Formats: sequence, C-alpha cells, structure tokens
Amino acid sequence: MTATVIVRDPEILGGIPCFRGTRVPFQNLLDYLEAGDTLDQFLEQFPTVTRQMAIEALETAKDSLIRLSPFKRPPM
Repeated sequence: MTATVIVRDPEILGGIPCFRGTRVPFQNLLDYLEAGDTLDQFLEQFPTVTRQMAIEALETAKDSLIRLSPFKRPPM
C-alpha cells in the first residue's frame, strides 16, 4: 500500500493539507492552475513537489469528487 501524497499534520502549517514531506499546501497547486499557470510553472516555484506527486494529488482529488457526486458518470 502506498502512502497518500497529501497529508494533514497539525504540526505542519496548522493541519492544512500539504504535499507529503514538504510544507507546500495542495491549495497552492489548485490556485496556480486556476490562475491559468501550467503545472510546469508550479513545479518550478515549488521544487520539493515532483510532477508525480502533483499528478497523483490531482487524480486523488478528481476521484474523490466523482465518488461524492450525486450524478452518475456517463459511459465512455
């Protein structure tokens, strides 16, 4: 079983969800993308976050939203 890439620790930034092993909040990635920045731009600014970590975090967030959605996903 692999460890989750996003962790919440009350000792790190008061429990704000961060990338494991860093002090980089997951929200920073969302803010960058929302502002129209690329993943590469985010990674340049936060070198402690790997591309794999960022993609895994986004996929986990997407999967969580799909599971919580009251709507069924149409077949592909």
